[in-house]
Amino acid sequence: MAGNVIYRGPIKDEPETINLPVAGAYLPGILVTESATALTVATASDMQEELLVLSNTRFAGQDVATAYVSGNTGVAYRPRPNEVYQIRLAAATYAKGAALTIGASGYLTAVGDAEVIYAYFDDTPGAYSAGDLADVRWANQSTTPAGA
Repeated sequence: MAGNVIYRGPIKDEPETINLPVAGAYLPGILVTESATALTVATASDMQEELLVLSNTRFAGQDVATAYVSGNTGVAYRPRPNEVYQIRLAAATYAKGAALTIGASGYLTAVGDAEVIYAYFDDTPGAYSAGDLADVRWANQSTTPAGA
C-alpha cells in the first residue's frame, strides 16, 4: 500500500524525530543510523545499532518519492514498538506477519538465522520490487533473533 506519509499512526502521537544532515541522496522510507553529525543509510552491518526511519519533510512539500539532496537536513523517526511505518523493502515475496530485518540500502528484508527482527510485514501479501514501500509494524525491542 503506497501512501503519502512514512509514519502511519495518528498525528497527535507522532514519535520523536531526529533532524540531521543526510549523508547521501536518500529516499524517505529507508532505515538510517544517527551519528553526531549525520544520518547515514543503515546496512546489515548495523544490525546491533538503533535504527531510525527516514521520513519525508512533508512540512516543506517533499513527498515520499523525492530523494533528499545530500547534506540537506533530514527528518528521521525513532520508532516505538507496534507503530506502523511505510518502509522500503528488498525484492521478495512477503506474507502477512513475516519477520523483517535490515538488509542492503536501508531496506528491510526477510529474517535469516540469528538476525535481529526489527519489524513485521503488515501490508498486502505478495511480490515486491526492491525499494517498494510497504506498511510494517515495528517490533518490540526485546524481539528474539530468528534461530536463537
